[in-house]
Amino acid sequence: MNAPAIVILGAGALATARRIQALYAERGAHAEPQVAANCQVHALQGRVEADVSYTELGAHLRELYARGTPIVALCAAGIVIRCLAPLLSNKGAEPPVLAVAEDGSAVVPLLGGLAGVNVMARDIAAALSVQPAITTSGELRFGTCVLNPPDGYALADLGQGKRFVSDLLAGESTRIEGDAPWLDDAQLPRSASARLAIRVTPRAWDGRHDELVIHPRCVVAAVVSEHGGAHAGTGTADATVARVRAALNAHGLAPLSLAAMLAPSASMADPALAQAAMLLGVPLRFADASAEPGEPGAKALLRAVLRIPHETLAGDAHASVALALSALTIDPATIGRARGRLTVIGLGPGHADLMVPAARTALNEATDILGYDTYVKMAGPLRPGQRVHGTDNREEMQRARHAFELASEGRSVVMVSSGDPGVFAMAAAVLEALEASQNEAWAAVELSIVPGVSAALATAAQAGAPLGHDFCMLSLSDNLKPWTIIETRLRHAAQADLVMAFYNPVSRARPWQLDKALDIVREYRAPSTLVVLGRDIGRPGGTLRTLTLAELRSADVDMRTMVIVGSSLTRRFACGDSGAQWVYTPRWYG
Repeated sequence: MNAPAIVILGAGALATARRIQALYAERGAHAEPQVAANCQVHALQGRVEADVSYTELGAHLRELYARGTPIVALCAAGIVIRCLAPLLSNKGAEPPVLAVAEDGSAVVPLLGGLAGVNVMARDIAAALSVQPAITTSGELRFGTCVLNPPDGYALADLGQGKRFVSDLLAGESTRIEGDAPWLDDAQLPRSASARLAIRVTPRAWDGRHDELVIHPRCVVAAVVSEHGGAHAGTGTADATVARVRAALNAHGLAPLSLAAMLAPSASMADPALAQAAMLLGVPLRFADASAEPGEPGAKALLRAVLRIPHETLAGDAHASVALALSALTIDPATIGRARGRLTVIGLGPGHADLMVPAARTALNEATDILGYDTYVKMAGPLRPGQRVHGTDNREEMQRARHAFELASEGRSVVMVSSGDPGVFAMAAAVLEALEASQNEAWAAVELSIVPGVSAALATAAQAGAPLGHDFCMLSLSDNLKPWTIIETRLRHAAQADLVMAFYNPVSRARPWQLDKALDIVREYRAPSTLVVLGRDIGRPGGTLRTLTLAELRSADVDMRTMVIVGSSLTRRFACGDSGAQWVYTPRWYG
């Protein structure tokens, strides 16, 4: 099960929320550490401090629901229903959703009957010493949801399952064939001679209406090139899926019994393999293996990674697919390793509202987070269990190499930058490290760069639209380039009448450089040229000033200030009774 999000509206619900969170923390200490680590309290921003803040309840609940996150909402059931109503369509795919009274006096399962919502309701109600308000007929009669097998098992057909439970409720009895320990304590009407049977098997359901078939996920499909080479999945994703399904069909195995797809590590970057695994609905894992004489590569992969008793089955005539069938369910995390992922993100200028959703998603899913200490702290709140690797701001290349080392081990890594990662930030350092490495393991890492709101854009938006026409961004730091280059670029940009955004304008180590830069700009710009100074925009205590080039002094600026020097057309005007001023550069030129 995914970790639930415990959502509250005000401080009055916090104590109950923490009691529910403690339930999952205690459980995680024994059986489900990942669930415990990810279970967080989500609170309305400005009302109460918790683990995660949100700004609008409806949007937040819909986002959690769409991601498949179980929801425990400490508010009225009607509020939750109205928020989620537009998304309700597929009963078989919905996550558990519960409403809990703020004081813990009521626990009401709302959605996700096939995803274990009633089990959650019983657990939470027991922790709060109340009775859950369960209304599902099968649950009330049998004490369990027969149609909701535990992780590692899959129901063959939901429609048939509903008919089966309906027959039980009408007075039929059943027998159990196969291993179903989760039903040992269920109050099912049992009879060894019953017409109905609950059958737990990896074999495909034959369509009989007197059986409820549950498939244990106990099959691994190893896939290599049809020509026997190391590079699996050289065909299309559809072709790979067809080969795996044909192999399963040849042995009478149900596709839902598939636990994972396994491929050679050399094929880790093949997008067709990832697409094939997604179409099959299983994780994709990788391993290295050396085949013994006469042993096909697919079988060698299975031999290399499986440490439990299993039967190896030939998959197809080309021996490019092999199946491992185990008597036990298989945890995909124990097979080989996943493809590592490195995501370079920008936090924006600092305020959580200005971070793009894709960056927050990457942070939530990461196992490891790297970055300059200050920026990593800005990225919070982080969930328990994530490994944080904070470093000094001058260790960019070491940080990039470390990120690739972690990702090449199969970890999900996020590299944090402020603003936009591609603007004077870590994206270039990451790509430089990758190019210089010539490392195949690093090249196989799934690398993506998530844009952010840069300091220049955030400052411009506060002022109005000073970047409304052609502009350039210049760093005045000479740590990585000679000052002579900076002077040349300043001169050309000033002469071209571009709006200029200055990053790293001044520091204790080089207090003279901004004055030198302004001297150059003043050769080409009138004293009346408008300048916008944004200090800590998007962070607490941020300030915005607009002045002229003649008025600007280096003492007005520090390292945390964004300097935007307007063009000859940049203008300012006051608006409304408040006297608010706006600065913009017209889109026309002439």
